[in-house]
Amino acid sequence: MFRNIGFIAIIGFFLTACSSNNTKKIIIVATGDINVNMDAKTITLAGGAGANDKTVDFNHAGPLTLTLKDEGGKSTPITVNDNGYFILNARKDTIAGAYQNYSAPKTKVDTIKQETIERGIDSLSQLIEGKNISAANRNFFVTPGNVVKITANVDAFVVPPFHRMTSIEKVGDKEPEVYRFYTIHEVKEELAKLKALTAPPPVK
Repeated sequence: MFRNIGFIAIIGFFLTACSSNNTKKIIIVATGDINVNMDAKTITLAGGAGANDKTVDFNHAGPLTLTLKDEGGKSTPITVNDNGYFILNARKDTIAGAYQNYSAPKTKVDTIKQETIERGIDSLSQLIEGKNISAANRNFFVTPGNVVKITANVDAFVVPPFHRMTSIEKVGDKEPEVYRFYTIHEVKEELAKLKALTAPPPVK
């Protein structure tokens, strides 16, 4: 009897391990309400105001095809070919993001060196234009209606636009894997703030 239980437990563990390898985690970023039908693999945008996001896990081997329906009734097929963590931009504007080291000590604005500010301006300018975007650089430029793989790590943290997360606790010795996304409008606002720091002081 106990041997059978042990055998069943081993099989159960094996099946669980295999199924976890098929996880496709998707964070959906939209404006207004998001309704997801897991069985029909359909994402329906109900409209409304305000930024919204919803994260769903699909345990699906092989390519996964979803149907995105906007508030006007238009259907768009969305295909996820790989396993891992993805972001689906269901907004009408482009979003951009990159890996962030949230565990690094923050530097006060008044002590930031000029070259650091200039690098930030250059980086944000390229992000807005969709330049130097690659998985290797861990930065992303996601146009409306598209899905992009962020990482193979489904336990990573993804911060969608308009969230004000500024720090995350470190668990043990492992650095948290965090990706922060913004709308292009937010990136332009941040870029304007950095440019203001480089402006010469007013003449008295």
